[in-house]
Amino acid sequence: MKRLTLAVLYTAALSLANPLLADVDAARAAADGDMRKLVFHDTPQPAGDVDFMTFDEAPLNLSDWQGKWVVLNFWATWCAPCRKEMPQLAQLQRDLGSETFEVVTVATSRNPPPKMKAFFDEIGVDNLPLHRDPKSLLARQMGVLGLPVTVILNPEGQEVARLTGDADWSSDAARAVLRALMGDAQGM
Repeated sequence: MKRLTLAVLYTAALSLANPLLADVDAARAAADGDMRKLVFHDTPQPAGDVDFMTFDEAPLNLSDWQGKWVVLNFWATWCAPCRKEMPQLAQLQRDLGSETFEVVTVATSRNPPPKMKAFFDEIGVDNLPLHRDPKSLLARQMGVLGLPVTVILNPEGQEVARLTGDADWSSDAARAVLRALMGDAQGM
């Protein structure tokens, strides 16, 4: 009887795990162009849990976005690839932003708020947050070693994929990857 129970539990665990694996496998298969740089985790990884802040210094935590798929981008005002990538992230937010999906941007390290605002103004981005991680606590905890770094978080707040360097996040390939990960949660 004990073996039968274990067999049933094992089978149930496999059937529950397979949809997630299928989503990651489908996302890997959809990764084309810049999205080929995405590194998918076989199992979701913990994300950072240290606080960062809004532009106005109110505390934030990644747990504030649980329940949503998140494209989390670490950037800086001095980062040339960030200047190219940020408008594409803004377009992704315009196209897919909803109750189930959000692009979250975090300026890490020393980025004076006036320079952050000027950076967004110069590149025409007006729909993404100017969140700050001035001591790089979140970035360090999440192993961000260069910029830009973009992390995809599932609704449980876990990291499912990571891309180091810039990418065209407004591309069809990016949408295909996100569609595969999110399934019908977005109705895309």
